[in-house]
Amino acid sequence: MAGGGFVAADGSARDYGGGVTFSVVVTCLMAASCGLIYGYDNGVTGGVTQMESFLSKFFPEVLSGKKNAKSDVYCKYDNQWLTAFTSSLFIAGTLSSLVASRVTRRVGRQVILLIGGILFLAGSIINTCAINIAMLIIGRMLLGFGVGFTLQAAPVYVSETAPAKWRGAFTSSYNAFAVFGMLCATIANYFTNHIPGWGWRISVGLAAIPATIIVLGAFFVSDTPSSLVVRGYHDRARVALQRIRGPDADIDSEFKDIVRAVDEARQNDEGAFQRLFSKPYRHYLVVGVAIPVFFEFTGMIGIAIFSPVLFRTVGFNSQKAILGSVITSMTNLVATIFSSFVVDRTGRRFLFIIGGLGMMLCEVAISWIMAAHLGKHEGMTMPRNYATCVLVLICLCAFSFGVSWAPLRLVVPSEIYPVEVRSAGQAMSISIAFCLAFVELQVFIALLCAMKYGVFLFYAGWLLIMTISVALFLPETKGVPLEVMHSVWARHWYWRRFVEDANQEVEANSL
Repeated sequence: MAGGGFVAADGSARDYGGGVTFSVVVTCLMAASCGLIYGYDNGVTGGVTQMESFLSKFFPEVLSGKKNAKSDVYCKYDNQWLTAFTSSLFIAGTLSSLVASRVTRRVGRQVILLIGGILFLAGSIINTCAINIAMLIIGRMLLGFGVGFTLQAAPVYVSETAPAKWRGAFTSSYNAFAVFGMLCATIANYFTNHIPGWGWRISVGLAAIPATIIVLGAFFVSDTPSSLVVRGYHDRARVALQRIRGPDADIDSEFKDIVRAVDEARQNDEGAFQRLFSKPYRHYLVVGVAIPVFFEFTGMIGIAIFSPVLFRTVGFNSQKAILGSVITSMTNLVATIFSSFVVDRTGRRFLFIIGGLGMMLCEVAISWIMAAHLGKHEGMTMPRNYATCVLVLICLCAFSFGVSWAPLRLVVPSEIYPVEVRSAGQAMSISIAFCLAFVELQVFIALLCAMKYGVFLFYAGWLLIMTISVALFLPETKGVPLEVMHSVWARHWYWRRFVEDANQEVEANSL
């Protein structure tokens, strides 16, 4: 890791030196821009799946059923093939992130970003030219492979490049790009929705633009110093570290810590995944699994992607539903930018807790309004003023999500793992997130149909559980360099017992 500091014996952090240089900004932002493809795809999918031009070509039964859904307004879009169009990306992302973990150690993070961009570009072309559902699913799978590769590499790339003092802000910029990509997608949907017959192809095809940006940008940045040292390129690693820290920065201490961390990792170089499940790494495993699991149970992936469908459900027409999605994405973007400025000041735990409570209250309120008013007026939609209240509450929920779980579910997993299991740990966290996202998106509309307003109470209950868990068990990682992240576990009231046991086991094995 090239992270900007170390922890002294007394546990205090001291900066290595070297500030935020132009090179570090450009390098981090280029890697973080991989969020564009993830965000654009999420944003464009939810809008396209309620466009009549798209439904009439690929899912005419959904279109006809929607027009005759007076008996149950919650079930307008309940079609497994339609949700498979959305969710198939995430099952492909699960597989590719696991593959990317092993490939990264051989070719480096820069090449992984390039491969991901190329795969996403190919998928966007196939989806634009699709003439049947099979082409749609194949294109979505390629998009998923691209997202899986880039999401596995980009957050760690940024984390290993940014100074420790500003690592949270730089790493959360991935989410800022993702939200910006989602906003661009919803705006594209708003204008292409007017075009009969083939407007959806424009929305889907515009995904090639961020993919092209990533492919071209990957040629203009070097790999991270840690990744270069892992592959034996010490001279190139020193040059890369000097460039991102600035020509006048003294990088000797930081470079020695990077080499030492990598050398320690090489003592157990094989079997990173097996090691991750061993007793000395139990605390990393628990938190690394809990964060992506809790993230999916916020319910915000389903709400964000299917927001146009939700707005159609509560009574907005197609154009206003997409406009509501645009407003929600803008709110999320503002929250994400705000989070990037405060995450290294307030810390991770505070934002997790505040955001979790905000989402919980909003989802309870949404459930109450839908229970009281949706489907109660001649079996159709709710009154316009209550539908507007749902829009406002979803925006407030998106703001709470944008300042907390949205950026931090990438920040924390990218920084908690030691270098010997960092790629494996990041791959595991992303694979769990993608796998659960696949399940959630596949069943979200069915849950809405079956549980009705109760689906929001289901997610609110999980938000209460995860907020309490974060308050009790998540150590604060603000400003701590990656090379010595173990110190925060050693000081934590609960996890320190596992660190002590692991240290005793290592000492016993060395005798």
